[in-house]
Amino acid sequence: MTGDKPAASDTRALIAAARAWRDQDPDDQTRTELDDLIRDVESGSTAATAELADRFASRLEFGTAGLRGELGAGPNRMNRVLVAQAAAGLSAFLTSREQSPTVVIGYDGRTNSRVFATDTAEIMAGAGVQATLLPRLLPTPVLAFAVRWLGASAGVMVTASHNPAADNGYKVYLGGVDAGSQIVPPSDGQIAERILAVAAGSVRDLPRSSDYTVAGEDVLDAYVSATSTMGAATAQLRLVYTAMHGVGWETARRVLIAAGFDEPAVVAEQLEPDPTFPTVAFPNPEEPGALDLAFARATATNAELIIANDPDADRLAVGVPDGNGWRRLSGNEVGLILGWRAAERNASGTLACSIVSSPGLAAVATTLGLNHVETLTGFKWISRAPNLVFGFEEALGYLVDPHVLRDKDGISAALDILSLASALKADGKTLADHADEFAERFGAFDSSQISLRFTDLVEIPRTMNRFRDHAPTTIGGEAVARIDDFLGGFGEFPPSDILRIWMVDGSRIVVRPSGTEPKLKVYIDASSMVGSARERITAARAMVATLDRGMRDLLAHP
Repeated sequence: MTGDKPAASDTRALIAAARAWRDQDPDDQTRTELDDLIRDVESGSTAATAELADRFASRLEFGTAGLRGELGAGPNRMNRVLVAQAAAGLSAFLTSREQSPTVVIGYDGRTNSRVFATDTAEIMAGAGVQATLLPRLLPTPVLAFAVRWLGASAGVMVTASHNPAADNGYKVYLGGVDAGSQIVPPSDGQIAERILAVAAGSVRDLPRSSDYTVAGEDVLDAYVSATSTMGAATAQLRLVYTAMHGVGWETARRVLIAAGFDEPAVVAEQLEPDPTFPTVAFPNPEEPGALDLAFARATATNAELIIANDPDADRLAVGVPDGNGWRRLSGNEVGLILGWRAAERNASGTLACSIVSSPGLAAVATTLGLNHVETLTGFKWISRAPNLVFGFEEALGYLVDPHVLRDKDGISAALDILSLASALKADGKTLADHADEFAERFGAFDSSQISLRFTDLVEIPRTMNRFRDHAPTTIGGEAVARIDDFLGGFGEFPPSDILRIWMVDGSRIVVRPSGTEPKLKVYIDASSMVGSARERITAARAMVATLDRGMRDLLAHP
C-alpha cells in the first residue's frame, strides 16, 4: 500500500487473503467478523481497510512465550485457525523427535480457552500424538506439574495469564531433557517453521480425532498433595484471598487446607472465573487499583495478610498492613524473602533470578554459600538454571520447589509465604520485622519500576534507539558509570533488546521492551550496607526515588 489510500490491487489482495482465511475458519463468530469487514472495505471504508490490513499485515509470532494476542479473526489475532495451525505444527515437531509422543493440555477461564484446548487435543490426536486434556479449567501450575507427573513429551496451556480481557494465548512446555520447562531456542524456531508450513494450506484439511483422553481428578490430587508439603501452619493467620476473576481459588483452597491453614476470607466479587474481568481495568495484581477490593475486604475482616493470584494463578501478590491501610509488597520484596527461606532449607544449589530482578538474591546466595545465576527475563530461562533450588522474577513470579514443576507457581509460593508469616506470628513477629532482619544480615535493597504502555508499537524501538544514540551521562543528578548494551549479545547472554545502566554508586537501571505486552519497562535497583537496618532501608529508598524521578524526566523530555 502507498500513502494514506491503498492501491486497488492491494485492496483486492487483502480481500482475497481475508476470504481465504474465512473459508477455512470453523468459528461462526470470526467468520462473521471477516464478512462484515470485507463488506465495509468493499463499500470504501478506510477504517475497515486499516483494520483488515492490521489483521493480515503479519501473524502472531510463535516464540519463547508461545502465542499471545487479541482475540479476533486473521493471522494477527488469536483464533481457532491460528490455534489449529499451532497444534498441527507442534504435532509435526513432536513426531519428528519421538516415535510415540504424548502431550497434556490445560486451559483457564478466558474466552475460548476451552475451545482452543479441545481443538488442540483433536488435532494432536489426529496427527498421531497421544493427547490428554485436563478435566476442566485449572491453573497453569497444574498443567506445568502434569507435564512432569505424566512424563509427557510436551504440554500446552491455553491462557493469556494477566493480559487484558480481550487477549488469549498458547503456552508450550517440553518434557524429556527440557524437564517440563517452557520452550526456548532452537525449539521455538523449529516449531514456528512447522506452523508456517501448515499455514500454507487449509486447517480444514487437517485430520482430527476424538481419540484423546480426559484426565481424571488424580492429576489435581497429585498436585495438591505435592504442593501442600511445602509449608504448614504454625499459627493461624487472618487471611484474605482473591483469585482476580481467575481459576486459582479451588486449587489454592485445597492446598492451604491440606497444609493445615484455616479457610481464608475471600473477595467474593473476584472469586469465580469471569473472562470479562469486570472489577479490574487489567487483571494483573501489579496494576494500580487491581487489589482495591482485597484491601477493602482485609480492612473489614481485620486481616493480617492478603494473598492474590493472577487469573491463571502462576503469579502471586502479597498485601500487608501499612499504617492505617494496606500495600502490596513488590515482587522483589517477596522474592528476596522467599529466596532467603529457600537458602536456609537447602545446604547447596542455585538461587536464580532474571537480570531485571533484585541483586539482593546474589547477596543471599553469597552469604549463605549457594550459587547465584542471572538469566534473561522469563521462567523459560530461570527454570533451566543448573541445580536450581529457587527462582524468581520481579513480575510476581516465584518457583519455590523446582522438583515438583519447572515454572512459576503462585499457589505454592502463596503457601510458602503464608507458612513464613505463620511461623513469624508464633514468634511474635511480622513480615515487616523479617524485612528489617534481612537488611541487617544481607543489606537493604530497594527497587521501582516504570511501565510505559504504547498504542503505536513503533515508539518502543524508537525509544530504545534514542537511549542508544544519546546515552545519558547523568540520571537524576547521579553520574552514570557505564551502559551495557545487550543488542549484539553480552557476556553469556544472547542478543537481546536490553540496556543496563550502571551508576557510579553501584545502583542499576535496566530498560527493555515487554515480551508479552505493548510496554517499555524500566527497572531501578539500589542498595545500602551502611548503618542500622532502618538507615540502610532509608538510604536505598532515597536513591531509588532519585533515579526514578530522573528516568521519568528523561522519558518525558527526550
